[in-house]
Amino acid sequence: MVKVVTLFLIVMAVLALFGRLRVPGIGSRKTGMRRCRSCGRPIVGKGGCDCGKDAS
Repeated sequence: MVKVVTLFLIVMAVLALFGRLRVPGIGSRKTGMRRCRSCGRPIVGKGGCDCGKDAS
């Protein structure tokens, strides 16, 4: 039973390494979301930011 669990964990680690090598940019989100220049929060919709400062 210990051998099966160990083998399963090794196989899962190898699959994770191959997945990371194959698709390196999957964790980063660079979709062009607008953010407030002063506080860094994402701006949703056409309105400004809640902080009241520059919302561009």
